[in-house]
Amino acid sequence: MAVTATDPPSILPGANEGETTMVVKKLSAPLTQKVEPVGRWYEAYQNRLHSKHSVSQHSVESSSSDESEDDTEIEDNTQFLMSLDPKDWKNQDHYIVLGLEKLRYKATEDQIKKAYKRQVLHHHPDKRKARGLNVKEGDDDYFTCITRAWETLGVPAKRRSFDSVDPEFDDDVPSNNALAKEKFYKVFRPIFEMNARWSKKPKVPELGDENTPYDDVDDFYGFWYDFDSWREFSYLDEEEKEKGENRDERRWIEKQNKAARQKRKKEETSRIRQLVDNAYACDPRVIKFKEDEKAKKIAMKKAKQDAIKQRQEAEEKQRRDAEEEERLVKQKEADEIKARAEVAKKEREEQDKAFKREKKLLMASAKEKNYFASNDDERVKNILDVDKLARLLSLVSLKELNEKITSSDDESAKAAYLCEVKAMNAKLEEEKRKQIQALHKKKGSDGSKSLKDWPDVELQFLIKAVNLFPAGTQDRWEVISKFIKQHVSTSNKNAKDVLAKAKELQKNDGFMKDAADRKAFEKFNESHKSAPPSQQGVPSERLESVAEQQIRQTGTNPAPWSADEQKLLEQALKTFNASTPERWEKISEAVPTRSKKDCMKRYKELCEVIKAKKAALQEAAKVKKA
Repeated sequence: MAVTATDPPSILPGANEGETTMVVKKLSAPLTQKVEPVGRWYEAYQNRLHSKHSVSQHSVESSSSDESEDDTEIEDNTQFLMSLDPKDWKNQDHYIVLGLEKLRYKATEDQIKKAYKRQVLHHHPDKRKARGLNVKEGDDDYFTCITRAWETLGVPAKRRSFDSVDPEFDDDVPSNNALAKEKFYKVFRPIFEMNARWSKKPKVPELGDENTPYDDVDDFYGFWYDFDSWREFSYLDEEEKEKGENRDERRWIEKQNKAARQKRKKEETSRIRQLVDNAYACDPRVIKFKEDEKAKKIAMKKAKQDAIKQRQEAEEKQRRDAEEEERLVKQKEADEIKARAEVAKKEREEQDKAFKREKKLLMASAKEKNYFASNDDERVKNILDVDKLARLLSLVSLKELNEKITSSDDESAKAAYLCEVKAMNAKLEEEKRKQIQALHKKKGSDGSKSLKDWPDVELQFLIKAVNLFPAGTQDRWEVISKFIKQHVSTSNKNAKDVLAKAKELQKNDGFMKDAADRKAFEKFNESHKSAPPSQQGVPSERLESVAEQQIRQTGTNPAPWSADEQKLLEQALKTFNASTPERWEKISEAVPTRSKKDCMKRYKELCEVIKAKKAALQEAAKVKKA
């Protein structure tokens, strides 16, 4: 099919004048074919992917970078290269060899590659031979150093190994001294900036200045205290693993190299830690913060102490107020008790005076009426009964009895007296009976056997033996039992019976005394009746009391001290002072019912009571003052 010039334009070139165009065959459908870049195109492709640029953008940047690389200054170091020993290439500075002394670890891969190409173009043995220069054979030529430098810096892993032991890097750490504290930022800032190159983390915080907030300062030191360094020391390995002749030797070399690396890594960690510690100790911001914190803690502690002191003062004041209030209440109660005691004392004194008057009146009335007796025997018995009535009757009963005696004739008075004596004896017998019943009931409840009967003779010898053999005597109750059996042949009482009866008598001391008085009187009456008629009823002879009888027989009177005996003793002590010769004999004579031993013992007891009272009063006075 022919196409004329008037047809619509097509992708084919137009026909010239006088020419014709024609379509021979239709075009096939477009195909998509996958193309994989290789060589320098692959490198360009990877750079575009990494930078996320299009083909046009990458072309522009590549051209601009080429232009900038062309401007990179590479030093001419021919004299330095000629001075190197190719055999000692590992100890050379590869950056200086390639002419990158100023850039060093900051040099890019392209800059290293360009520097290597330039050194090859300038120092290759063939190039130098063409210029007529002297060239050494093989590895003895200094060009070997250039090759080694490229083999080290051109490989990223080997370059990092070399950078870790960069000979230009200063491992020194500033000391913690006054100069470092005074010029802290000037001393430590460049050190931290220089060591920041080893950080695995790309963003390293800056040291800051005096206006930096403390939180940032704290973050800075927190980062450096947890510093994670990529620095490693494989470049300093003494032997290369590849030089091992067999697997075992290579393993041994690797083990030695690894141990040396770990040791250097540990030293590097200690160095960084020392740097951070010194900086932290010299940092004026940290020092100021610590001083502020210390002042704050002191202020808080002082405030806390003041609060505690105020609370204690308040509690102390409250306690004193409570104590004062309690003291006033106690004082008031004590005053009331004292007032009541004084009233009761007055009443008791009045009652005692009235009781003494009535007792004196009873004794005088009975004496005036010859003790209501018709003979001496009855008179002695009535004297004891009158004394017992005076001791046992209440004030009201004494008054009534005195009124009946004084206001009646002799027969009526005697009848009133005998009635009162009968009632008193009946009451005493009843009390004794109840007490004995209670004692027997208690003994029965305890499951013990009833006490044996004790004749009057055995009781008398029991009382005498108890006084003869006091507490502390070895096998006391056995001894007392044998003593009773020696004097009473019919006695069958053992130590257990003696102990039980002694306890019973101790509990019934009052009845025992009355019974003893009665038995003593009966015994005296019987002996008096059996006496010659000339000695019967002689009124001038004083009867011996039970107490005097016990003193005569045992040398002591175990009965409790009565009020009258106490008064006689006190009067005798006043009369016969300590300078009186044979003082205690005279005192015992003044108290007829007590022996010398009893008086001395009572005096010691009174002294101990007085001392105890004084000590109690002193202690009470101390408590009151406190």
